[in-house]
Amino acid sequence: MDKQIIDLKEVKKLSADDLFKVFTTGGNGLSGMEAERRLQAYGPNQIIEKKKNPIIKFLLNFWGPIQWMIEAAAIISLVIGRLEDFAIIVTLLLINVLVKFFQENKASNAIELLKRKLSPSARVKRDGKWLEVNARELVPGDVIRIRLGDIIPADVKLIEGRYMEVDQAVLTGESLPVEKHAGDVGYSGAIVRKGEMDALVVATGMDTYFGKTARLAEKIGAPSHFQKAVVKIGDYLIMVTLLLVLLVSIVEVLRGHDVLSILEFALVLTIAGVPVALPAVLSVTMAVGAMALAKKEAIVSKLVAIEEMAGMDILCADKTGTITQNLISVAGVAPFGSHDEKNAILYAALASREEDKDPIDLAIIKKTRESKELDVATSLYAVSDFLPFDPVSKRTEARVAKGGVAFRVTKGAPQMIVALCGDNTKAWAAEHTEEFARKGYRTLGVAKSGDEGQWDFVGLISLHDPPREDSKDTIDTARSMGLDVKMITGDHVDIAKEIAREVGMGTNIQPQTAIVDTPDEKAADIVEKADGFAEVFPEHKYRIVGLLQKRGHIVGMTGDGVNDVPALQKADAGIAVAGATDAAKSAASIVLTLPGISVIIDSIKESRKIFRRMISYSIYRMGETIRLVFFVTASIIIFNFYPITALMVVLLALLNDFPIMAISYDNVLYSKKPERWNMRTLLGVSTALGLFGVLASFSLLYIGLNIFHLNHDVLQSFIYLKLSVAGHLFLFVARTRGPFWSVKPSPILLIAVILTQLTATIITVYGILLPAMGWGLALFVWGYAFIWFLTTDVLKLLIYSVLEKEKVTLM
Repeated sequence: MDKQIIDLKEVKKLSADDLFKVFTTGGNGLSGMEAERRLQAYGPNQIIEKKKNPIIKFLLNFWGPIQWMIEAAAIISLVIGRLEDFAIIVTLLLINVLVKFFQENKASNAIELLKRKLSPSARVKRDGKWLEVNARELVPGDVIRIRLGDIIPADVKLIEGRYMEVDQAVLTGESLPVEKHAGDVGYSGAIVRKGEMDALVVATGMDTYFGKTARLAEKIGAPSHFQKAVVKIGDYLIMVTLLLVLLVSIVEVLRGHDVLSILEFALVLTIAGVPVALPAVLSVTMAVGAMALAKKEAIVSKLVAIEEMAGMDILCADKTGTITQNLISVAGVAPFGSHDEKNAILYAALASREEDKDPIDLAIIKKTRESKELDVATSLYAVSDFLPFDPVSKRTEARVAKGGVAFRVTKGAPQMIVALCGDNTKAWAAEHTEEFARKGYRTLGVAKSGDEGQWDFVGLISLHDPPREDSKDTIDTARSMGLDVKMITGDHVDIAKEIAREVGMGTNIQPQTAIVDTPDEKAADIVEKADGFAEVFPEHKYRIVGLLQKRGHIVGMTGDGVNDVPALQKADAGIAVAGATDAAKSAASIVLTLPGISVIIDSIKESRKIFRRMISYSIYRMGETIRLVFFVTASIIIFNFYPITALMVVLLALLNDFPIMAISYDNVLYSKKPERWNMRTLLGVSTALGLFGVLASFSLLYIGLNIFHLNHDVLQSFIYLKLSVAGHLFLFVARTRGPFWSVKPSPILLIAVILTQLTATIITVYGILLPAMGWGLALFVWGYAFIWFLTTDVLKLLIYSVLEKEKVTLM
């Protein structure tokens, strides 16, 4: 069919049958071929973000304070007749911009790929069968099922089901969920808080209410605290550099030197001191890290999570599906009164629905099919109405009929089922529930309505969900990384204790009552000391996170349901586990695609590696600025001597960006403890090593003047090669906490350093662009730089041991 757009006002007026005719569809949905034709006509069901023109994006790389200084230096070189300098500065600027443009473009594409992986799925009826498809593939005319926790994937007309409660605040500003019934319209982007209904898709993508109002979801890339701190470092370096450059300029003007030459040198010295590659290094490192996490089956939806995961010291982990396998099976049945085991299984199966793929429902249905008698008995009943699981009532309910006799059945949390049936079942249910719990079994209550509508308790069904095989080893690994894992579950305390014992966790599992109506200070003490909490509701999860945060902890929280959204948003690192609802995924900062706690631990390791790369860059950038700018400033002011030319400074500043970019791909070891921003250590290490580098430069200057008796031009090439070679050797010092050989550099970093330093050596040896000095002096510089490199590495170990007051290990 051709593309057909119907205004939502018309959709509200038309009945479901009228809309079926408009979209030439029916209760069995579209055929696969027709859906494909419509996808071609309407396009994918997605909000198209306006992208910046790539040419404009490229040209913007020439705009900004740092770029202006480089461009000003080029213009001044042209004005004073240094055409060679002008050509080289412009060429190097172009190369730098091209590298930055392509690296950032690569980073942007990587993040776009991750966003696509987070695209929600939808349950759609095609050719009369329910299928799970990517929401991007929905078309007008599709019949879909919307459940608790879903984000409505398109504008829809609700056609079947009792009711839903929908949170559409992001679209309409309504603060409370809105109740929807058959005949109402549901908006794309709204969250289903309660209920389940079938619906007809009437608009997709940019044709939806959401698309037309251009209310885009939060974009990936919000700056983290760490990124902000690194930017502050950049501001600090710019301020220090500008002060020193201003001092040099004033001194040189008072000495009567040419103003334009002074200005040119001042500009390029500023370029050398400020962190030119800072934005590119940050964006590329974070994007590369996000892709590495994706390979670990953890998709980053908010890049800020990378820092938070690196610093996380407490993980509040769901029991079911994270510590356990979420492979639920029926372990046993305890019938009540005159009922037998078959009754309990039968009525529980009637209160289950297979197409919802709920693990408990599937376990009950599987148990039913193991008995031919039960399987046949179940097929004799007709289900006329079904209420899916509600996290508030904690039960499902169905209205069934057989032979003209109708009644209701329900299954759910034992305490909720007992509350329906009266006090006479309370003691019996509590006794059997505790008995099952001591074996590590969850319990399900089952009830049936009697002739007068009252509920009749049928019995209890125990469910077994064994621990994952890797949980014990993974929790041991977490402890060795300084991470405290706390189990959070809605199950009975005894169940939690048994599972905790099996996986080697502590068994100090507290009921949620331990912190309810307890003052914050006392409750925080309880939470810190506990190994976990049982019988929790979503509001308890939220409070647990808040209490831990007040004590200075960085907290991770796992969740999968719509009611977990507040806790996921509150946590420093909200983690949506495998199989989570769309609402939980949208609230989380990390989305797992595989079950189990090992995925989370792998993600933490990877995040700590990313944090290490950022630390390496920070130490290198700060130390290198001090080494270069302090040396040049002191040489000019104290000795009235320019140790390098403006062109040499530009070569140092721009050529060095190639290896700096490669830091994003460097090999690092993750820290054995949570990472925290330690400005004292960072400033102490970078400043001390930078000043040590200044000493090395002055020592070589003395050798060049008084031992080799070099003329001024050759001496500048001599000093330039030392600054270039020593600068990149310093990168190998900065990238490790232990000796430089403790972590092998990545091939891309090693190749980048080798190529740039070969270039620097060749142009100084043969006099390309710079005065020639020959192989003899070049080899001396290499040997000299390597000896100081080894000495600097030893000094680094001593500085770390003093600042952190601990023995330095080979990490």
